[in-house]
Amino acid sequence: MNSHALVIRGGTVIDGSGGAPRQADVAIDNGRVTEVGKVSGRGHREIDAQGLLVAPGFVDIHTNYDGQAAWDKHLAPSSWHGVTTAVMGNCGVGFAPVYARNRDRLIELMEGVEDIPGTALHEGIPWQWETFPQYLSFLESLPRDIDLGAQAPHAAIRVHAMGERAIARQAATPDEIERMAQATREAIEAGALGFSTSRTVNHRSISGEHIPTLRAEADELMAIARAMGKIGRGVMQVVSDRLDRVDEMDLLERMAQESGRPMSISLAQSNRKPDIWKPFLERISEANARGIPMRAQVAARAIGLMLGLEATLNPFMYSPAYQAIAHLPLAERVARMRDAAVRRAIIEQTTVDPKGLLGSNMLDQYQAIFRLGNPPDYEPAASTSALAVAEREGRAPAQVIYDWLLENDGHALLYAPTLNYTEGNLDVVRTMLTHPHTVPGLSDGGAHVGTICDVSFPTTLLQWWGRDRPQGRIPLEFLIARQSRGTALAVGLADRWLIAPGYKADINVIDMDALRLHPPEMAYDLPAGGRRMLQRADGYRHTFVSGQEIMADGQATGAMPGKLVRGGQAAP
Repeated sequence: MNSHALVIRGGTVIDGSGGAPRQADVAIDNGRVTEVGKVSGRGHREIDAQGLLVAPGFVDIHTNYDGQAAWDKHLAPSSWHGVTTAVMGNCGVGFAPVYARNRDRLIELMEGVEDIPGTALHEGIPWQWETFPQYLSFLESLPRDIDLGAQAPHAAIRVHAMGERAIARQAATPDEIERMAQATREAIEAGALGFSTSRTVNHRSISGEHIPTLRAEADELMAIARAMGKIGRGVMQVVSDRLDRVDEMDLLERMAQESGRPMSISLAQSNRKPDIWKPFLERISEANARGIPMRAQVAARAIGLMLGLEATLNPFMYSPAYQAIAHLPLAERVARMRDAAVRRAIIEQTTVDPKGLLGSNMLDQYQAIFRLGNPPDYEPAASTSALAVAEREGRAPAQVIYDWLLENDGHALLYAPTLNYTEGNLDVVRTMLTHPHTVPGLSDGGAHVGTICDVSFPTTLLQWWGRDRPQGRIPLEFLIARQSRGTALAVGLADRWLIAPGYKADINVIDMDALRLHPPEMAYDLPAGGRRMLQRADGYRHTFVSGQEIMADGQATGAMPGKLVRGGQAAP
């Protein structure tokens, strides 16, 4: 009788293919799945998975661990949510290639675009590289818990080729364009999974400068796309404000068509233009019908701000009376805020700075601010908004929010959904998630550490969409296929999305009855004492990467099987 390194017995296997669940054993040897079905051989370790879900490890294709990966062997909190492969270098920002003179520029850009404390980046990044291949070699030398892939970021490439002219968003010369195309080729040949760029005004440096790629012209982008086409590798990732413009879609479609390389484009519903996502998806469908590989990256829920006294944003941050005590430690600040005179002054002096931090325009939108709660409610009813509660209680909305912020000794978080919530529900998200040419993404793991905590998207897919939503639930087999097969194949990783012989043994064993999200909490564990929001979940009993258990009941095991993924990976 054959023996195996590991056998997971009797679980409900949802294998990632989209097929129906089935009860089966899963045998693992040498980091690969070797048998699925009735496994007669014993395992050196056996796991009783009766009543548990056995699923592939999740692939998160939209993270920003570019800084964290340089100092942290645990890519938490992604690994807490069943993610076994993370892809960083999204939205055109990252840290290679880079000349020494431009390091601060890239930090300022990452701090502004992704809300990662600059002090943490300055202290945590060792800068042992200049080129993108050197950066990959550095990443490869570090132990880590999950697999990591990197994309070549346009902003870093542009600054490397153009210097301050890139910061000023000037048009590139033919020589500069060639240098960018060469840098992209070099990155992908070294193992970058693709190339990313940003064309949104929301992406600014910490000093308020627009991202250098914002107005990159067609000749520049086409040259980079054609360079990728010549080597026949790599994917493209784009975020753009102009998806309702024919010329923008024409350009993106040309990039995908002439390069032959797959492209994903970030998509969410905007309150200002709540319907532009519909013709965009129609355009994506038409492109695919013509054989042009394009898809949209969509979120698992509304994209929302976390507001709190420990967060980057809170509704009173621009009140002079609050600013006078904002420097105090939390406990002391809360004590002062409970004083009646201080309370009255803060509320009376409350204002909003329209030119302030990203998201500050939401701070007085009381109809769209809610208690997050425990368990967190990511589809809150309009009747629970600060405005609705204030009207019922005969109080000002600011008074209601003030009291909410002081709950849990000032650790409470409020939720302000900004995208995908125009109708006050998640029906639009359901339509996006189930569209044939979308993949789940946009979690921004490792980023927006003081304003957003969306790294739990994979758990939301299973818990909310697969089990708890009162109406419009989505079959688990579909959701798991999207977060494994869909995402993995979107970035060329064909070796890790399926529980079948020969495939990489990245596996989750999940107690669906126990699966639940905890509210985000603030931790002060970044370099230089920087803060970040982290969110845990119950129900992940075992998470394996290449057959080694990295998480057991929500706790890291200390195993470090994670690798740098260099380039696309073929199916077994």
